[in-house]
Amino acid sequence: MNGAQSLVQTLVNCGVEVCFANPGTSEMHFVAALDSIEGIRPVLCLFEGVVTGAADGYGRIAGKPAATLLHLGPGLANGLANLHNARRASTPIVNVVGDHATYHLQYDALLTSDIVGFARPVSSWIHESKRAQSVATDAARAVQAARAAPGGIATLILPADTAWNPAERPASPLPDIAAATVSSTAVDDVAKLLTNGKKTAFILRGAALHGAGLEAAGRIHAKTGARLLCDTFAPMVEMGAGRVPVERIPYFAEQIVAFLTGIEQIILVGSKPPVSFFAYPGKPSWCAPEGCLFSTLAHPHEDGAGALAAVADSLGAPASSPIRVPLQLPTMPTSGALNAANVAQIIAALTPDHAIYADESATSSFPLLANLGRARPHVHLPLTGGSIGQGLPLAVGAAMAAPDRKVVCPHGDGGAAYTMQALWTMARENLDITTVIYANRSYAILNIELQRVGALNAGPKALSMLDLHNPEMNWTKIAQGLGVEATRATTCEEFADQYASAMKQRGPRLIEVMI
Repeated sequence: MNGAQSLVQTLVNCGVEVCFANPGTSEMHFVAALDSIEGIRPVLCLFEGVVTGAADGYGRIAGKPAATLLHLGPGLANGLANLHNARRASTPIVNVVGDHATYHLQYDALLTSDIVGFARPVSSWIHESKRAQSVATDAARAVQAARAAPGGIATLILPADTAWNPAERPASPLPDIAAATVSSTAVDDVAKLLTNGKKTAFILRGAALHGAGLEAAGRIHAKTGARLLCDTFAPMVEMGAGRVPVERIPYFAEQIVAFLTGIEQIILVGSKPPVSFFAYPGKPSWCAPEGCLFSTLAHPHEDGAGALAAVADSLGAPASSPIRVPLQLPTMPTSGALNAANVAQIIAALTPDHAIYADESATSSFPLLANLGRARPHVHLPLTGGSIGQGLPLAVGAAMAAPDRKVVCPHGDGGAAYTMQALWTMARENLDITTVIYANRSYAILNIELQRVGALNAGPKALSMLDLHNPEMNWTKIAQGLGVEATRATTCEEFADQYASAMKQRGPRLIEVMI
């Protein structure tokens, strides 16, 4: 057994089932080990930003890490943007980054780089293996670090000689570092706040936004009337009919201020206080009401779902939440040109139960979220971290984690251009993903931001930096060229027919909607 084989077998032992990869010369022994060791499904991606974004989508849905395989420092660097998003989402990921053989580094060959320096801003754990005999133990530690609550990115650097030299044996899994129990004092303090008569809101994140955590929050809401809020880009939220209703904090600073007006105390559950996404001249960065009291029920590494249940019990809240989102499908538009609003109505009306939305619809997200709020039950995965080019890879990972569920990827054309290579992986793996490209031929959000930041005298040169004409991307041809069945819709009738067809069949589809 060589070091690479001991590493792959250890990953299998630790429950890692998928490896998203874009390997190079230094990783060839890991690649070969995938044939001699059963248990890991390798998924080739054509760009490292797809590798890391897919690992993010997989980890959010599966609740456990996938591995990535990246080629040296430049390969890792190509994936950093979506590792930034994954870090903000607290997604568990194990990066395996190849490096030159230990004895070769002294020669400063062309691809030599500071891999640790690249990895540090996005990693919660970094280690460089020095000997083939220690690779297996290092891998077990990496998985343990990635799985440690609330989830993190572990980066293991694998010099080529530690992969090809003889190793002894694989390692067994290490105990999970589970979410810490919230103190009874914190539970008592929050319960007291909820009985003081002041207007209260919870800001929920992580496990508090799905399953038992969301149910416990609903019990508290039913008993006290406290508002249930989540971040604009909370990593994973269970939404739709039958679910406990949660209000999403708006995007723009002045909207957040208005949204929170009158709130006297905010209780944080795995979350942070609300702030503006960017700084704007004359607008606030800190968006909470003046004098608002903040209290933390659970920090991100703590058991927020359990703490909410404990608070609900202490208040004598109902055994289950009586307040549920009603099913209210939008009226299907029957004719006319497409816009963000009627596209959203069609998606919400036709998408089946328990779909997963990997959403990077950008400016088109406002009507989409409004329509999805009372649509069939679903899971929403947004652009957590804010670095565009995440939606397509996120959909790949989500579909790998939940092959029995329909994945829908509403995506702006500008952001999709960052990681269009993900379409090839969708085709190669025959993933059940329907991608809807909002083709407005513009970085539309930046046209809004240009005005909001007070940039003066924007003329043809400035506006050309936000425009995607000359030439126009033809997403139908792009998708077909990468192996995905694709069509274009210009009217409500065309889109409704094409989307309904996609919902009835399995496999990758792309619909370019001209808005």
